[in-house]
Amino acid sequence: MNDAYAAAMRDSILAHPSMRALLAGAIDYAGLFPPASLELPAVVANYRDYRASADSWSLGRLVVPAARLAELARVASTAWGNSATPWRISALAGADPAANGAAGAAADAERIAAFNVACFPHACVDSVESRVASVEQVRALAGVFPSTEHYVELPLAAELAPLVRAVQSIGARAKVRTGGITPDAIPAPRDVARFLRACADAGLPFKATAGLHHPMRGEYRLTYAANAAKGTMFGYLNLFLAAAQARAGAPLEQLVLTLDGRNRAMLGIHDDEIRWEGGRASVKALAAMRHDFAIAFGSCSFREPLDDLGTLYAE
Repeated sequence: MNDAYAAAMRDSILAHPSMRALLAGAIDYAGLFPPASLELPAVVANYRDYRASADSWSLGRLVVPAARLAELARVASTAWGNSATPWRISALAGADPAANGAAGAAADAERIAAFNVACFPHACVDSVESRVASVEQVRALAGVFPSTEHYVELPLAAELAPLVRAVQSIGARAKVRTGGITPDAIPAPRDVARFLRACADAGLPFKATAGLHHPMRGEYRLTYAANAAKGTMFGYLNLFLAAAQARAGAPLEQLVLTLDGRNRAMLGIHDDEIRWEGGRASVKALAAMRHDFAIAFGSCSFREPLDDLGTLYAE
């Protein structure tokens, strides 16, 4: 497949209202993190350019560690420009509640507050992401990050229902890690399905992160190195379509099948719906799912998830 054909195919797929509903504001740009691991000035320049691009409708927040917010303010001060809308930032809390307790998270909250004062009206941290290992650690985060959407990454190996209830009780949202730069960092489809089912049962919104560079599940290189190991990575279409099923009450086994689905011939992207092996979702259902359930996914590349659509039906 030549580049021109792939680009035309990509644009054709993205023109469908169903894909617009699925991907509107969906991709949080996390270029600082592996496998891209870019320097902050490059990340800032990329995010500025993405905001000005024809694909800006699918761009979400810029993900930056809370510990680097002051650095971001310095680096990006000339990039804010005269934008009509502020840059939306998701701050990754570096404090591990198990190691640092609520005091560490509180320090991140202070950094966020200082950034929002210093960078108004050009940028705003309106989301924060943290990580826990237990219900007690979730409860330690209660009230620490006011006035922000707070996503708490949950351990998939744990019993999820109590964790989900704890996250809900502190007014936060859930987060799931779906990959990494080594094969063992990729969870099993059943574990991700358990997460989706638990969140849907509780009516708890979530975001995903890591490994969602491609539309459909398959074997891909785990980093950008020429000799990189390969792993069976999740597709963001698989994840979002399984989320639509979970929201509609589908059983666990159906979610597993959708998450593990690799039959591109069964994928039909149409103006009014998306169909796949074992399911279908209308534009209305996709928009509702994105609005109140599957909020976003983080990726160290903004371009790759979109551009790889051009090879979706390649032979």
